Amino acid sequence: MSIYDQGLDKCAANYAPLTPSTFLQRAARVYAHRVAVVHGDLERDYASLYSRSRALASALAQQGVGEGDTVSVIAPNTPEMLELHFGVPMSQGVLNTINTRLDPAAVAFMMDFAEAKVLFVDRAYAQLAKDSLTQMKSQPLVIGIDDDLEPEGEVIGEMDYEEFLSTGDPEFDWQEPADEWQAISLNFTSGTTGNPKGVVYHHRGAYLNAMSAIIAFNLGASPSYLWTVPMFHCNGWCCPWAVTAAGGTHVCLRKVDPALIYELINRHSVSHMGGAPTVLNMILNAPETVRRELPAQGVSISTGGAAPPSAVIAGMQKLGFHVAHLYGLTEVYGPSHWCEWQTEWDDLDDRGQMLKMARQGVPCLTINDHCVLNTETGEVVPEDGQTIGELVMRGNTVMKGYLKNPAATEEAFAGGWFHSGDLAVMHPDYYAEIKDRSKDIIISGGENISSLEVEELLYQHPDVMEAAVVARPDDNWGETPCAFVCLKTQSDGSLTETTLIEWCRERMAHFKCPKTVVFGPLPKTSTGKIQKFVLRERAEQLDTL
Repeated sequence: MSIYDQGLDKCAANYAPLTPSTFLQRAARVYAHRVAVVHGDLERDYASLYSRSRALASALAQQGVGEGDTVSVIAPNTPEMLELHFGVPMSQGVLNTINTRLDPAAVAFMMDFAEAKVLFVDRAYAQLAKDSLTQMKSQPLVIGIDDDLEPEGEVIGEMDYEEFLSTGDPEFDWQEPADEWQAISLNFTSGTTGNPKGVVYHHRGAYLNAMSAIIAFNLGASPSYLWTVPMFHCNGWCCPWAVTAAGGTHVCLRKVDPALIYELINRHSVSHMGGAPTVLNMILNAPETVRRELPAQGVSISTGGAAPPSAVIAGMQKLGFHVAHLYGLTEVYGPSHWCEWQTEWDDLDDRGQMLKMARQGVPCLTINDHCVLNTETGEVVPEDGQTIGELVMRGNTVMKGYLKNPAATEEAFAGGWFHSGDLAVMHPDYYAEIKDRSKDIIISGGENISSLEVEELLYQHPDVMEAAVVARPDDNWGETPCAFVCLKTQSDGSLTETTLIEWCRERMAHFKCPKTVVFGPLPKTSTGKIQKFVLRERAEQLDTL
């Protein structure tokens, strides 16, 4: 035994399990009367947020919720959703936030699989909840959430949220988890085939990723954070906990609406926000009539979920938004990488800077390492920015694993790495750049074509607002690139399939250029990701139409 192990044991004085619940406890003590959350005309300070979260934890405990019990919620970004991110962990329960755009069968599967004991549901999603409950094997306690800003739907359940809180003790003596490895939340992957997998987070990882987010997002002290990222998606990238740790104001938003986003930025001097590249595109292309003046310091906006086209980054920068590019997955608590700015990039021209910023970047502080592996041999590929392989990583903010699925967990952790399923290159400066999902790479005549590279070019056309490229079956080449394009509203309509393809051929190797272009709106998930699996199905059906 080392001399450093003799009489130097862990005890209550020098060790406490990490849990993000302590962020709210501290905020209530340090920033008691600072505005914690705003929603329409409603404002609550941190003292109130803490007492309500403790009452929620107490009420849940009285209903038998304890360690390992699942509490599900179907709700948008409201004060209640924020309180659930603290109240459920304080009760020792596991928070399961459900995508509000799922169908009843998927919701029923998730709650049954998670063995949900309680379901909170916002009035706008009452019908979804009712349809889901009829398909479930067991019935959870249902608590309805009323919201004055939502005129549709109805409040369902045994009681409403405020009644439920009144049954709890606002001074409830909640306890930290006995073990920081204890589960804190359950998030389901957005599976496109078969049932989605349940990703389990632990208290330690949630705490660490929140602290990492403060640095990666440059939250600083007392940020004003606009909730454009759904809290149901990777627990809002852990920002319910991160913004609270920073003593910030949570500006709630029920749905992504460019006019309302500009209004709230202006009214509440929003300093930070986030969203998928499609959200940035909506803000960038919003009509002049709805735009409002940004705060003098600008707005920091973090984007992830897909590679942001450099043209979108450049456009947002010109408006006064400071874009930070993130990368991550549900399995790594949301963001695992960010494109950290290097001072030597200051001397690059605009195009050079945008290309640097479009890369996924380096691991966050809680990811110990990353590399790119050859998908056939498992060997590390050269860091040359050219050789494509699978991006893998390891660290303290990788999930516990997949719920009730040891085989999938073992496969995801093969070789001591978490396998992302994303194809990437590693640059000599340790920055990773995603080239495609493994299923999205296009193999045409034996040549690999990155759909992201083609999309990057399409976004540079002045008439193109959104673009997605997928493989279309071809008898001669096997596959060819098929582009689905949504034009800007101010486009004069002169752009055709032929002229756009020719425009691409003037700027890119011909074999990489789209052979087919389809104009129209693009299908998206509730988090703004373009649903490429839908577009692949459409591309396969083009010959039959």
